[in-house]
Amino acid sequence: MKPYRLFREQMIAKPINEVFQFFADAQNLETLTPPRVNFQILTPLPIEMHTGAIIQYSLKLHGIPVQWTTAITGWKPPFEFVDVQLRGPYVMWHHRHNFEAIGEQTLMTDEIHYSLPFGWLGRLAHTLFVSHDLSTIFEFRRNVVERLMGSASITIPELPTPMR
Repeated sequence: MKPYRLFREQMIAKPINEVFQFFADAQNLETLTPPRVNFQILTPLPIEMHTGAIIQYSLKLHGIPVQWTTAITGWKPPFEFVDVQLRGPYVMWHHRHNFEAIGEQTLMTDEIHYSLPFGWLGRLAHTLFVSHDLSTIFEFRRNVVERLMGSASITIPELPTPMR
């Protein structure tokens, strides 16, 4: 199955080092995730972030408990880090977090490539709820970041789309 792509940008009214430090702190993932997902980090805190770091989580997707394990596969402070799913609900999950200094502000970009299991059932699930769920989660995150760090401007989000 071809992967889907989710892309988001947000201009944050803080310097790059501060923004990177916030997103590189795994503890902030709970703050950035909607409460309905019941997201919890299982890996003992604090987590030292670096290439090769493994993080385990538990969450609920539509009430179904899910265990998720990710690895940090790229670590270039304060510009970028990449996490990939080792175990979880997706066949593939590759999330690149980019940070670009623009004066005293930071352009944060998320690009996620992901695939679902179960062939045509996975495609149906994507259409019925996965695309909407991911958009809702990232919209929640955008609002939290805006509240905590301030946003200079926001790019209109695009819905997750199949890659060509």
